Amino acid sequence: MFRFTIIFLLFLNSLIYALPIAINEQTDSIDLLSKSKIYIDKSAKLTINDIQKEEKGFKDNNKKLLGFGYSPNFNVWIKFTIYNDTDKVLNKIIEYDNPLTTNVEFFDPNKSYRKELGGLFFRDSEKKNISPTFNIQIKPNESNTYYIKASSHITTLIVKLNLWSNDSFFDKELKHQIILALFFGAMFILGIYNLFIYFFTKDRSYLYYVMYIVGIIIHHLLYVGVANIYFLNTYWMVKIVEMSSVVVAIPVLALGLFTKHFLQTKQYPKNNIILNTFLVLIPISIIFFLITDEYDRFRNAITMLLLIYLMILTLYATIKKNKQAYFILFGWIIFLSSGMLMFLSSAGIFNIYEYIPYLIETSFTFEAIIFSIALAYRINILQKEKNEANERLIVQEQNEKKTLENKVELKTKDLRKALDEKSILLKELNHRVKNNMQTIVSLIRLQNDEIENEKLNDVLVTIQNRINAMSHLHELLYKQDNISHINAYEYFDILIEEIEDSYDSNITIHKNVTTDLKMEQAVYCGLILNELITNSFKYAFPNKEGNIYINLNKELDILTLTVKDDGIGYKKAQSSNSLGLILIDTLSKVQLKGTVNIDSSKGVEVNISWKEYN
Repeated sequence: MFRFTIIFLLFLNSLIYALPIAINEQTDSIDLLSKSKIYIDKSAKLTINDIQKEEKGFKDNNKKLLGFGYSPNFNVWIKFTIYNDTDKVLNKIIEYDNPLTTNVEFFDPNKSYRKELGGLFFRDSEKKNISPTFNIQIKPNESNTYYIKASSHITTLIVKLNLWSNDSFFDKELKHQIILALFFGAMFILGIYNLFIYFFTKDRSYLYYVMYIVGIIIHHLLYVGVANIYFLNTYWMVKIVEMSSVVVAIPVLALGLFTKHFLQTKQYPKNNIILNTFLVLIPISIIFFLITDEYDRFRNAITMLLLIYLMILTLYATIKKNKQAYFILFGWIIFLSSGMLMFLSSAGIFNIYEYIPYLIETSFTFEAIIFSIALAYRINILQKEKNEANERLIVQEQNEKKTLENKVELKTKDLRKALDEKSILLKELNHRVKNNMQTIVSLIRLQNDEIENEKLNDVLVTIQNRINAMSHLHELLYKQDNISHINAYEYFDILIEEIEDSYDSNITIHKNVTTDLKMEQAVYCGLILNELITNSFKYAFPNKEGNIYINLNKELDILTLTVKDDGIGYKKAQSSNSLGLILIDTLSKVQLKGTVNIDSSKGVEVNISWKEYN
C-alpha cells in the first residue's frame, strides 16, 4: 500500500509539471521556473537541436530559484510550455530575473528556434530594463515550448524566470529603478557630505569612508544591473566583470582602513597586526584572482573573513570601552548580515530578494547613515577632547604663570634687596670719597696758609676748587636716593658758592638751570663749570665787578651748557696753552663727546653741547 501511494504521488507530480502553463488576458505575472524542466549540460557543447532530442534528460523542477554558484563550467537548459487559453493573440514578456548572468540564450518556436541573446555580455541597447527580457507572442488556443540556455563567466549563475504582461512588467520595472535611484542618490549624498568633512578636518577616517561609499556605489551599480544599462557598453562591461575581484575588494579594503583609523587600533597591538595582515592580503588576493579564473568561486573568501574580523575587532573595542566603537558596532551587525545574505544570494544558496526585495539597499543605506552619525559623533568627541585639552592648557598656563610670578616676585625681592644693599654701599662709598676729598682739600688749605707766594697760592686755590667740584657731587649723591641723576641747580649752586668764597669780588652770577644731569656727566660738567667761573673771576674783571651768566637746558636729548661773562675778554692766541682751557676742551670733547664753541670778542661766551645718552 505504501509503495503504491509513493508511485501514485510521483506519477501525479510528473503530470502536474508536465502540463503546459495556461495563460490568458488576465495573467499579469507567473513564476515560470517552478513549472519548468531543467537539463544540466556538463559538456557545455549541446545545441538547441541536441537538446530537443534529450527529452529524457530533463528533470522536473519545483523551485522558484536555482543557484549554481560562481562561474560553473556547465550550461543550464530550461524548458517550459505555455498554452494560450483564449481566442485572442497574447503578447507577454519573459524575464530572466538575474542581471549578473553573463550569457542567456532564448529559443522561440515561432522564430524557428533561432536564438535571441541576452545577459550581462549581450545587452540590447534599446532596452532599459535591468534583467534580460524576451517578448513572446502566442496565437489563440496555441501551445508553445520554449528553451533558455544560461551560463555565466566569472559572475554567479542564478536562474529565476517570470512571465509578465506588458503593463505589469513596466510598472514593476519603473518602481524598481526608482527605488534603486533613491538608494544611489542617498549614498552619493552621504559620500559628498563626508568628503566635505574630510576637507575641513583632514581626518583620514572620513576619506576612507568616502572611498568605501564610492566602492559600494560602483559594486551595487554592477550587482543590480544598472551600470550596464546607463553607463557602460558591452566592451567595458566585459572588462570590468573580468576585474570583479577588484570591484568586490575595494570597498572592503577601504572599510578596513576606515576601521583602523576610526578605532585607532594601534592601541590594540595584536589586533592591529592581524588587521594589517588582512590589509596586505587583500591586494595580493586581487592580483591572484586577476591572473587566474580557476578559483573564482573563492574570490570573496578573504574579503568575507576580513568583514567578520572587523566585526570581532569592533566588538573587542566596545568591550574595551572605546566610545567610538559603540556607534559602528550596530552598523557592523547590519553590514555583515546584509553582506552574508548578498554572498549567499550571489552563490545561489539563498535568494533574500524573494522575501525582502530591497533588504540589501535598505541595509547599506541604514549602515551608511549610522557610520555617518558615528563620524559626526567623532567630531563632537574630538571637539570635546580639544576643549578639555585647551582647559588643561589654560590651567597649566595659569599654574605656570603663577609659579613664574612667584619666582619673579622672589627674584625681584632678591634683586631689590641686592639693589638696596648696593645703594647703601654706593652711598657709603660716595660718603667716604667725599670725606677723603675733603681731607685732601684741608691738607691743601693748610699748606696754602704756610705759603706766601701769591702765584702759588692761586694755584693751590684752583686745585682746591677742582677737588671740591668732585667732592660736592659725591656729597649730593650721598644725600639722595636716586643716584642715576643729580640735581644740577643745587650742584651748580654749591660750586658757585665755593668759588665765590675763594675770591674777594663784587661779581654777580646769574643761573638758569632747567634740567638734571646724569651722574657720570655731572662730574665733567662740574669740572668744566669750575674752570670757566674761576677764569672769569681771575681774568675777566680787573675792577672786581661784573656779571656771569650760566645756562643749562635740554632740547630733545641735546644738553647745552652756556657760561658767559661781560668782562674784558681775551685773545685766543694768548690762551692756547692755558691748562684750564685744555681741560675744558678735553672734558667736553673726549668725556662728554660734545662740541665746544668759544667767543671772546665781547667778554667770553662758551657753549658746550652734547647728547644725554652718549
